[in-house]
Formats: sequence, structure tokens, C-alpha cells
Amino acid sequence: MNFISDHLLTLILFSPTLVALVLMLIPSGNKQALRWTALIGSLIPFGLSLGLWAGFDPGGAKFQFAEQANWYPAIGSSYHVGVDGIALTMVVLTTLLTVISILASFSITEKVKAFMALFLVLETGMLGVFVSLDLLLFFVFWEIGLVPMYFLISQWGGEKRNYASLKFILYTMGGSLGLLLATQMIGVLTGTYDLPRLLELWPAYQVSGNVLFGLPLATVKSIAFWAFVIAFAVKVPVWPFHTWLPDAHTEAPTAGSMILAGVLLKLGAFGFIRLVLPLYPAESQQYAGWLAGLATLAIIFGAFGAFGQNDFKRLVAYSSINHMGFVMLGVAAMAAAPGTADAVIALNGSVLQMFNHGLYSAGMFFLVGVIYERAHTRDLSKFGGLWALLPVYGTILIFVSMASLGLPGLNGFVSEFLVVRGAWPVLQVATALSMIGLFFTGAYTLKGLWTVLHGPLNEHWKGHLTEINAREIIVIAPLMVLIVVIGVWPAWILDIINRAVSMWF
Repeated sequence: MNFISDHLLTLILFSPTLVALVLMLIPSGNKQALRWTALIGSLIPFGLSLGLWAGFDPGGAKFQFAEQANWYPAIGSSYHVGVDGIALTMVVLTTLLTVISILASFSITEKVKAFMALFLVLETGMLGVFVSLDLLLFFVFWEIGLVPMYFLISQWGGEKRNYASLKFILYTMGGSLGLLLATQMIGVLTGTYDLPRLLELWPAYQVSGNVLFGLPLATVKSIAFWAFVIAFAVKVPVWPFHTWLPDAHTEAPTAGSMILAGVLLKLGAFGFIRLVLPLYPAESQQYAGWLAGLATLAIIFGAFGAFGQNDFKRLVAYSSINHMGFVMLGVAAMAAAPGTADAVIALNGSVLQMFNHGLYSAGMFFLVGVIYERAHTRDLSKFGGLWALLPVYGTILIFVSMASLGLPGLNGFVSEFLVVRGAWPVLQVATALSMIGLFFTGAYTLKGLWTVLHGPLNEHWKGHLTEINAREIIVIAPLMVLIVVIGVWPAWILDIINRAVSMWF
């Protein structure tokens, strides 16, 4: 047990890749064995992450379960991992959604071995971003996660999968170029990539004459700040870096959309909270208005974009831009008024919104996939009155949609309320304008429900559509339980988040 407790994060991080290697030993034709091995294997990091949660002390050290070993000592980089309350929630979310997404993928029939292996390697890449305490290691895992998702879209996606996957990889890798250069610069100047050490060195870093590379040091830091911001803004994504997302979501297989919305978008928001705000406090405060403006535009345009869609999956994709805009609004509030009580409330809401959005967005994309597998269309105009044929499916769809809408008593309300409550005293104009997007959240949600479930029954679907099955209910049930539990009693997760945010800021 000592070995497990001493290396718990490493086991969580690399066990999915080990399971992917085991899959390589199973014959490609044995699809059921591949599916069940991947599912059972994905339960290992999930079970370990629950142990991580149980053993985490919210009132303890900032980083817990830390492990460090030499990796690249010549440049001051090491294998250094650890978690705080913010990273812990993201680790549990990632391992949970991976299990659920793999179970949702049992309907995949082509190249099952490659699909499951890529999914597990993707899990390692995502987890690595959340647990890395070395800036170079963070970047390595940041890039690792791109490759499996590219292939998941390009090999198992829809008709325009090649276009969507190429756009995804170009946008995200293009944004990451500045992150790499800024990371290298910080490492060369400070002599270390260790994040706890950089948090002490970089914000107050000075050079003789305050001139670096022939430019004022403040200018160099501002350029590095924007390099980080753009890389993470592309991933969130915020307007105007968002255009890759609807295409990637629309063409990705159902499980790919679930993990893309549920976890991958959170990598960008996590980067803002873990790196941008602590490493660039002065620059964050200086440009807080810009961050707030981008967040507000994401909220408004994401809602408008969703309302204008006739493709059910694109509607849900644009809704992710809208919901992640609230995460960025909380980040902007902390940038504008670091350490104040209102900003802490807003950032608590942002972190909780990351977790909550992971639950209901994954659920929505799964439910879109359920109806698409039966109807082979996502065109909202071709549905209508389906609740009469699919009452169980319709009830579940309304429930998850209400969480996305922000209905009190469900999880979406708690996190968005905290963001708005905390941001209002700090960023009144941006928060007020964001309410336009909040209004249209209700409009596009009700539009989707009306066109699919209500109105006159489209007689074409009689005898063609079957009700949601037991496996699919098992997929969505854990998400629904968490949606209710957080909506009714959020203190169990908010306590851990709040202690971590208060410790950082």
C-alpha cells in the first residue's frame, strides 16, 4: 500500500497508457474483449482518483501527493507532479468521463482496438496537464493530448472529418507555438521550469537596466503573457478563437464530443487559473478588461450561435462556448481584483462551472448521439413530437437540458450564480452584458427541446425509433446523479475548491 500511496499520481497518470498497451495484445477481431478490457482498464484510474479524493486534505499543503524525479536536469526540468483542490476536481472529472465515454463507445464497430487505445492515451495526456508541476512537463502533456483527438475525429468522424480534424490540430498547435516559446524563455531566464519555484521567481523577475532582448522588461513580460493567453484562449475556446470547435464537435464521434466538451476545453481554462493568473499578476490586472470583454463576447455570441443552429449537435457545440464564457468571466474578475472576496467567489464559480459543464455537456452530446444512431440525422426540422415515441429518452433529455439552462436545484445554476455574484461588483458592465447571453441560453435550450420532443409528431418516425436502452441509461445515470447532488448540496465540492482558490489568491 505504501507504494500505491507514494506513487498514486503516477499510477493514475500512466495506467490508461498501460491498458492501451494491453489492448495491442488482443486480436483485432475480438471486439467484445477489446471493449470490455478498455472499460475495465479505465476503471483503474477512476478508482485510484477516488482514493486520491478520499486521501486529500483540504486544509493541508498547497500541493499534495507530490512526486519529483530527475527528467532533464541540464535545463532544470524534472518529472514533478502534484495536486491541489482545483486539479483534484479535474482529475476526478477526467477519469469519470473517460469511463462513461468508453461505455458509450460500445457501438463503435470499425477499428475498435485503435479507437479504444487512442482514447486511453488521450486520458493520459489530459491528466498530465492537470497534475504537472513543471512548466515544460505541462507543455509536453498539453501537446500529447492533441494527437489522439485528431485521429479520433479524422478516423471515426462524419463526412467532413478531415477538414474538422485538420482545423482542430492547426488551431491548437498554432496557439501552442507561442506557449512553447514563452515557456522556453522563462526557463532560460530563471534556470528552472519547476512551477512552485517559478511562482516565486517569475512575477518579480528583474534584469539589469530592466531591458531584455532589446525591449523593456515589462514589454517582454506582456508579450509572454499574451502568448500564454492566446494558447489557452484557443483551447477554451473564447471568441474569436472559437471557430474550430463547432466543426470538431459536429464531426467527432459521440464519445469524442463527450470528452472534448467535458475535459479538453477545461485544459485551457485550467491554464488560465494555474499559470496565467499566478505567473502574470500585474499583466493580468492590466489586461483584465480585455479578458472580461472576450468572456462577454463568448457568452453572447455562443448563445446567439446556438440559437441559430438547425443541427442538434452544432447547437450543443455552440452552447459550450457560451458556458465556458462564464468560466472566463470569473477568471477576469480575479485578474481585475486579485484576492478580494468577490473575486474569490467568482473564481470558485469558474472552477465549479468547469466541473459542472463537464457533466451536462458530456450528457447532452451523448443524448444527441443516442438519437442520431437511431434517426441518422441531426436536423432539428426533421424531428417533432418524439416524446410520444420516446418518453424515457425525452425525460432524460429535458433533465440534462435544464441543468445546462441553469435551473435552480441543478448543478448549472450554482456555478453560474457564483460567477455572476462574484463578478458583478468587479466587472459590472461585462456582467450586465453577459445577461444577454444568459437570456438566450434559455431561448436556444427551449428551441432544441421544442423541435425534438414537442409539437406535432412526425409520422415518419413511427416504428423507426427505439427507446433508449439499458447500456445508454447506465452511461447517463452517473451524470444525472451528480447534477442533482451538486445542485442540491454543492458544499462537498465547493469546500475543496474554495480552500484551494483562497490558498492561491
